[in-house]
Amino acid sequence: MGAGVAGALKRAGGSQIEREAVAKGPIEIGEAVVTGGGALPAKYVIHAAAMGQDLTTDRSKISRATRNALIRAGELGISSIAFPALGTGVGGFPVDIAAEVMITECVSFVESGLAPLLKKIVFVLFSNDVLAAFEEKFHGRN
Repeated sequence: MGAGVAGALKRAGGSQIEREAVAKGPIEIGEAVVTGGGALPAKYVIHAAAMGQDLTTDRSKISRATRNALIRAGELGISSIAFPALGTGVGGFPVDIAAEVMITECVSFVESGLAPLLKKIVFVLFSNDVLAAFEEKFHGRN
């Protein structure tokens, strides 16, 4: 948890998040595990593995990681979850494709009714171009 969103979580929430995550790993690409939130204002952190040690990803990995994070949220009975744009930072995956994949997965999951307590999905995006890509994909979906 040294770079990107993982590094930011560790810096803000404390090294106990990383220690707990490491104790639960390694996990397969596309899987997700839960740790406590440390010093963050969140009870949990759901760690979704969207890329491997080679720091590359693809549509399928991002889709599975998103879905499995949502499944963990449902298991926890939480009412909200926040996602970064998986795979687009260190992984270098195209933002518009990640937005399409993640939004499609989130909509499908909500419509499935698998997590009835989950009422809010937030995308935490750190630049205007990434925000624009997510907004375009969200508003342009069928």
